[in-house]
Amino acid sequence: MTRETQNLIPRIYQAPMEGVIDHHVRALLSAIGGIDICVTEFVRVTHTRLPRRVFQRLCPELDAGAETPAGVPVRLQLLGGNPEAMAVNAARAVAAGAKAIDLNFGCPAKSVNNSDGGACLLQSPHRVEAIVGAVRSAVPAEIPVTAKIRLGYQDRSSYMDNARAAENGGASELAVHARSKVDGYRPPAYWEYIGEIREALAIPVVANGDIWTVEEFRRCRAVTGCDAFMFGRSLLARPDLPLQIRAFCAGEAYEPMTWQQVAAVLWDYYCTTREEYPAKYLGNRIKQWLAYLKLGYPEAQRFFEEIKRHREAAPIEAAFARQLSGTSDTIAA
Repeated sequence: MTRETQNLIPRIYQAPMEGVIDHHVRALLSAIGGIDICVTEFVRVTHTRLPRRVFQRLCPELDAGAETPAGVPVRLQLLGGNPEAMAVNAARAVAAGAKAIDLNFGCPAKSVNNSDGGACLLQSPHRVEAIVGAVRSAVPAEIPVTAKIRLGYQDRSSYMDNARAAENGGASELAVHARSKVDGYRPPAYWEYIGEIREALAIPVVANGDIWTVEEFRRCRAVTGCDAFMFGRSLLARPDLPLQIRAFCAGEAYEPMTWQQVAAVLWDYYCTTREEYPAKYLGNRIKQWLAYLKLGYPEAQRFFEEIKRHREAAPIEAAFARQLSGTSDTIAA
């Protein structure tokens, strides 16, 4: 691989997804490969000093150098609207082992926005700057403080004001989901706004939104000019998408994961998590992941249909055996 080709290899980030991408999923996705940075689900900050266990519950990787078992760095994400409380808890998170703090200004959930967190803060860019600035001042200089925003709240008109606010507050990097809060997750993603932000800011900008395939990555890179990209739902739909993108950028051949390989990852996830949840929720996390996988694998829809009404181990594990052709004896054992 030439130096010129190497320079084209992007940085790839796993997007935070509350209630979906937990530390088990981070471990599995980072083990597949191609991911440079993981970000946790958000830690909700109100006006209290959070104990260490709260940070460790959402980020057990804090006890392992803030890295996944595959050695991928994990950033701890905080969400809240009070600068002082965010600053205090960012410092406590660092004391608990966090090596980087990410700030959530993008969550569109109504319950979050109604509680003065997430995308609602984009209505007041000065608040974005104040929160970033307070956290930046509260943690050591060597700890990166990054932020994630959407293009706005009710509309996309404040995209540049909020981007500049994050930079002015001292963010070392900015991820931009290319939609407003009102846009939700409806296509399209407005990548051109990210390109304008990248050109205006001196800090690195990470593009996020509707990059489901290598071809969409290619177009997003052309529109935004970014060299860093964040994947959430698309990473769940195609767990090896980062490897596909890296191979494309390097000009190398790559054979995407087969359904049987993906099913093996799901089986690992099932075995890892089945003891953690009450029996009545058995298989729910697998069903949740299948909702995304069916966008990339038609077999996932058929698997979901097989297990969607089951909450007992026997039929779920029998369905797994049918999916993993040739490995059912091992599963049964």
